[in-house]
Amino acid sequence: MGRFRFRGRKDKRDDVKKSIPLKALIPNLITSIAACAGITSISLSSEGRFGEALVALLIACVCDGMDGRVARLLNASSKLGAELDSLADFVNFGVAPAMFMYFWITGGPMHLGCSTVMVRATLACALFYAMCDCFRLARFNTMLEQEQLPYWKHFFTGVPAPGGCWMVLTPYILLDSFDKTFGAKKMCPEVYDFMSHPYFGMAMLLFVGVLMASRIPTVSLKAIRVKKSSQMPVVALGLFIVGCLFFNLWLTLGVIGAIYILTVPLGALIFLKAKSNYESQNPGA
Repeated sequence: MGRFRFRGRKDKRDDVKKSIPLKALIPNLITSIAACAGITSISLSSEGRFGEALVALLIACVCDGMDGRVARLLNASSKLGAELDSLADFVNFGVAPAMFMYFWITGGPMHLGCSTVMVRATLACALFYAMCDCFRLARFNTMLEQEQLPYWKHFFTGVPAPGGCWMVLTPYILLDSFDKTFGAKKMCPEVYDFMSHPYFGMAMLLFVGVLMASRIPTVSLKAIRVKKSSQMPVVALGLFIVGCLFFNLWLTLGVIGAIYILTVPLGALIFLKAKSNYESQNPGA
């Protein structure tokens, strides 16, 4: 009889294993919002509403930067959250910008003024960019379990997915913001026509796709350290950028995107210097 009662008794630890705290759902909810914003951006791009599509992508980018930090803050990291984050990143930073550029280059959903050959070529470039982003994310997940050499800890392997997204969108952001602010289409028609040409947009899709899938080292902002003597200038620069964002959000983001493109070769040079210093200090490594 006693044995029967013991077996029928409910163990509270079983309830704990079958349930999770509510706070553990918050990071996944943020990631889901990011994915929904990316899908919304694709829908808006297909309707030719490019300004609103950019806003949706910006929301996706903000949510992508929040979910990991919230998970660490709440101690709610999980394998499910990591997989969900990768899938959301593919939608937000691979498919969404690729379709944005596809519809922008081909003249909107009706492909006005664009030949059939150009439409197919643009689609091929957009698919190439999206698959490069997919490959970059898959490689990133596999590299998490591998040990990295010390001089790699301050660098990414290839351009990160969010950076590639805004890098490939930089031509549209700059053209649209400069035209609305300064009337660039009338002031510099040659430059405007060059940057808005379909071949330039297709080249950006291919160029950024290669950068994401490549092993070119790019500097990680998280690893940058500032000397105490340089704190005030850096804070002043940060406040200046914040002021510019309030003054003209898209123009500032476009300029930052252009500067980020220029930092790619600079990051490679810094990496080579760090690698050389490490090998000189550790000849047997």
